[in-house]
Amino acid sequence: MHRLALGLGMTISELRLRMTSRELTDWRAYYHLEPFGEERADLRSGIVASTIANVNRGKDVKPFSPADFMLFKPKKEEEDQEE
Repeated sequence: MHRLALGLGMTISELRLRMTSRELTDWRAYYHLEPFGEERADLRSGIVASTIANVNRGKDVKPFSPADFMLFKPKKEEEDQEE
């Protein structure tokens, strides 16, 4: 709810007053399809960093992934479903 409220420019209280439970559920489903906010920004940065690292790595060095350059590692789908 915090990310959504921030993105919509309102407080949590305003969000609760103005949004139905159904709409909030739809936003949550949308977030799972198209994440937004800082996690997505970190992923984009990780993609750029891993690309640069991979073009400059040695032949015997394992390729880097975007997650190698992210402060918080992305959740695996099974972990997300457990929550």
